Amino acid sequence: MATHYLDFEKPIAELEAKIEELSLLSSSAGSFEAEIGGLRKKAEQLRRKIYADLDPWMKTQVARHPQRPHFVDYVESLFTDFVELKGDRQFGDDQAILGGLARFRGRAVVIMGHEKGHDTQTRLTHNFGMARPEGYRKAVRLMDLAEQYGLPVLSFVDTAGAYPGLGAEERGQAEAIARSTERCLTLGVPSIATITGEGGSGGAIAIAAASRVLMLEHSIYSVISPEGAAGILWRDGARARDAAMAMKITAPDLVELGIVDRIIPEPVGGAHADRVAALGQVGDALAEELEAMSRLSADEIRKARADRFYAIGRAA
Repeated sequence: MATHYLDFEKPIAELEAKIEELSLLSSSAGSFEAEIGGLRKKAEQLRRKIYADLDPWMKTQVARHPQRPHFVDYVESLFTDFVELKGDRQFGDDQAILGGLARFRGRAVVIMGHEKGHDTQTRLTHNFGMARPEGYRKAVRLMDLAEQYGLPVLSFVDTAGAYPGLGAEERGQAEAIARSTERCLTLGVPSIATITGEGGSGGAIAIAAASRVLMLEHSIYSVISPEGAAGILWRDGARARDAAMAMKITAPDLVELGIVDRIIPEPVGGAHADRVAALGQVGDALAEELEAMSRLSADEIRKARADRFYAIGRAA
């Protein structure tokens, strides 16, 4: 897959284009190893400098990067024996939220998450990760199953928001989101939500109201998209950067506010730059969090989760 460069990565793209050009010339016009090595070092230094100082709008772009790992990548990398469970037993199956039973480092778990797709066909199949009511009712079904068999729930959040279409509204979108959020909050088993890309509005919190909420370094989590906020505040979606800068949607902001518990570092250049390393970091963080909750009773889990959410917004 060809590398997709974001707007602020154009200087890096130019250097890497020169590296590729010299590499091709090396096969026919002699060795350029010294020049290539120098350019690679310069590109790496530039990447480190840029990613060390990303503003909230830049992080929004990184969170939406088309090559960022998606739910299916986490399943393939971190889990074994995955058995997908489909349907909400009421209307149908929504492929915007996938989930089922799996093993994580030898431990049986229930997993679920938004899936955006990676090309035109899969993006349409998964509706760009924007779930309809049946997706959230599927999530409730999975959480009921986890409760019944005493299995931890691991959810992966990456959505711009719930689907706002007419059919979704007719089938009770708001009620389905509320029921899913309620089920998250009442679980008597450990639950960990990881914001892997975008965490947009109720569509995100419906599967993210967990015992522990983790967030990748360059992900975002907000009540509305920057574009939506700009449209409401200034009636101008082009002011999305201004909105992003004001909304406190980045991981450090959200940890400070008590909305997120832990930041998972990303490789230099973002999770898409080194997917193997990024997926490994997430796996290690999940293992640590699960171990910390493994000896808690159902009542202790519910109380700790309630205390966590009640504390949000309280004055220090």
